[in-house]
Amino acid sequence: MTTPPRDRATRLIVALTMAMVIAHPRAALADDQFDKMRAKIVAFVGDKMEKLGGSRIIYKVDSSGLRESVVADLRDDVYKTLHDGHIAFSNLAIRDGGVDVKIADAKGRDQLGRKLASAADGLPSHALALTDGSDGAVRLTSTDAASAARLNELVEDSIAMIEQRLKDSGVKLVSVVPDGTDRIRIFLPGVTDPEHITAIFGRKVKVSFRLVDASMSPEQAQSGTPPEGTEVLLGFKDKRPYLVAKDSVLDGDDINYAAPGFAAGTKDPVASFRFNGRGTRRLAHVTAENVGRSFAIVLDEKVIAAPVIREPITGGSVQISGNFILEEANSVAMLLRAGALPGHLTLVEQQVIQPGAKP
Repeated sequence: MTTPPRDRATRLIVALTMAMVIAHPRAALADDQFDKMRAKIVAFVGDKMEKLGGSRIIYKVDSSGLRESVVADLRDDVYKTLHDGHIAFSNLAIRDGGVDVKIADAKGRDQLGRKLASAADGLPSHALALTDGSDGAVRLTSTDAASAARLNELVEDSIAMIEQRLKDSGVKLVSVVPDGTDRIRIFLPGVTDPEHITAIFGRKVKVSFRLVDASMSPEQAQSGTPPEGTEVLLGFKDKRPYLVAKDSVLDGDDINYAAPGFAAGTKDPVASFRFNGRGTRRLAHVTAENVGRSFAIVLDEKVIAAPVIREPITGGSVQISGNFILEEANSVAMLLRAGALPGHLTLVEQQVIQPGAKP
């Protein structure tokens, strides 16, 4: 009896993964060595899977959108640093892929450089190129190394998002690997309808942050007429009703990072995320004006959580806890990130590969 391609692919993945773990324990390898070896094995597995036949899909990440997002965040960081440090400045603007600003005081220019260098700790060395003009003009641009690292991070984030979206849609056996510097190759053994898969990513995840209306109970709003400008949405897990504003005070475009984690005290699974400069300022303003009110975090018209605002949130970082299991926390984090990826995925290729065909 002939073994189905999907079963053969499963055995192939398991065998190669076990070989990797037995032959190369993680503790014996440096992180970069492990990552390079893992990338080679994943690519090898993907090539072997393609020989079994199935669907190949290639996406391209929007590197232009990424550059625009990075420069906008840099401008926001420069503004916050100058404002918080009480450094006089003028003519802050984005020009030709960088940020220009004029700071007359030399000590102020030095202070800005030190602050930004400290904030870039952990990024590739010399993440920012700072040009100090004689007339106080300062120009900041991202270095080639930092830009390449950002692009690699975007590709990795996109791969994690793709894997989670496919898993949430019931697609379990799949190879998702980088294809060059800005492309992602997806292969699904035995699948002959790639359009079904690309449709999953055709719909943008909608992320919004809305104030909860406490003027009446959600149950009263459900059975009667909700206040103008509000609507009733159900909870992600508890299915309970929430009366929330229709207008969003923040959305997914204001998020620049999201990941699952664990609460410091209880070790319960949580979804953590961080806002960009614009979102951080908006969040601080909204929470300062609404202390004591609940703030609904809405994902695809379902309320993930509705915490009470205890104090202004000025740091831009938020944790969501909702009695999640770790898998749910990961799914929520990836969906939040999917609504915030700086640059969308563009479909480059989709085709059915016959068994034994060369990639």
